[in-house]
Amino acid sequence: PNPPASAWLHWPGGLVEIGHAEAGAGPEGPSGAFHFDNESPRHRQWLEPFALAPRLVSNGEYAAFIAAGGYRRPELWMSEGWQVCQQRGWQAPRYWRGSGAPEGWSWEFTLAGRRPLHPAAPVRHLSWFEADAYARWAEARLPSEAEWEVAAATPPQAGGSGELEALQGVLWQWTSSPYRPYPGFRPAAGAVGEYNGKFMSSQMVLRGSSFLTPPGHGRLTYRNFFPPASRWLAGGLRLARDGR
Repeated sequence: PNPPASAWLHWPGGLVEIGHAEAGAGPEGPSGAFHFDNESPRHRQWLEPFALAPRLVSNGEYAAFIAAGGYRRPELWMSEGWQVCQQRGWQAPRYWRGSGAPEGWSWEFTLAGRRPLHPAAPVRHLSWFEADAYARWAEARLPSEAEWEVAAATPPQAGGSGELEALQGVLWQWTSSPYRPYPGFRPAAGAVGEYNGKFMSSQMVLRGSSFLTPPGHGRLTYRNFFPPASRWLAGGLRLARDGR
């Protein structure tokens, strides 16, 4: 389930900046470009060296997690996630269809109806709890939103091969970061401030964009957010691990 050592892409970490640039130019271009208030202010964070998998976790890899008893092993899950998993009878991602046995998950319900489940396609419609459990089983972790943004904006260290795939337009990607205001955040006046200010609790951040995302929302600084048990959204995962 874990990418081979040669496949991981590495970043050195250090003191980095993330968020929308209000003045001058940042990774999104000149200031003044449209953005939501929760994408700013641009600020500094310290990152330890880290590595990301070049691609999203696939259906076939997630099926291996199911076959290994992933939905029956509480040690892989956060306590709340395990409770939700048991209460709701989760056995596979939200729209997988089949007999219930790992080898029986052969169909996926999509916007085009029932379609064969392709092993190489990115797994989707799974909660943060499931993504986190899979990452733990794979002896990896989810990236923080700062790691995701830095990796999306800067090339990996020399010596690595390949580049990050499917950053935009495929699936939203769960991160390990809770949805909280950035340092120095000030809610905007009116409905926007009411919306963002009161939702910055008990939710997890997703980065990137999906095949359902409208044009203009696929920015490196865009912060999507949902409760950790949400499964209906077009969300997937990319593995991360600590660097050397």
